[in-house]
Amino acid sequence: MKGIVFTEFLEMVENAYGLEVVDSIIEKSNLPSEGVYTSIATYEFNEMVSLITALSKEVNVPSGDLIYTFGHYLFSSLGRAHPEVIQNYNSPLGLLYSIEDHIHVHVKKLYPDAELPSFKILEKTDSSLTMIYTSSRGLYRLAHGLIEKTFEHFNGKADVTYDLLKEDGTQVKFKIVQNG
Repeated sequence: MKGIVFTEFLEMVENAYGLEVVDSIIEKSNLPSEGVYTSIATYEFNEMVSLITALSKEVNVPSGDLIYTFGHYLFSSLGRAHPEVIQNYNSPLGLLYSIEDHIHVHVKKLYPDAELPSFKILEKTDSSLTMIYTSSRGLYRLAHGLIEKTFEHFNGKADVTYDLLKEDGTQVKFKIVQNG
């Protein structure tokens, strides 16, 4: 997993809970990297699982809720770092529809060894989108947070629902219906 995800996660934790909590979860996680991350390096996914698990215990918030919140945070931080990606779109559904063909292509140029989830579009209308999220990591709650933050970015709202097609969250069907 790319180091930028780790640095953004720890920044979110620091902003929400303070530096003491960051230090505590790093210490409790027994990480091979010792919690020292650079944005360009790659780290084991298990380190992120350890950090999220430790944070969940530390702040008494379910892991899924923390991952969802991180999706919101990650959209904003990536939007600040790479505004040119988002500026190509004038609607949230347009951006989401282009994840595979444009957004992930751009991400792969920036981070060639990034392991990205796939999004297969099943149906698109002027006000809705149905797609299948597939990832061996099962971070569908992160995707959920990113989707909702996309609508906030465009000052829109949507009902986002999902069905786990596989119990471990590695394949999830998202239904997105834009409101207004």
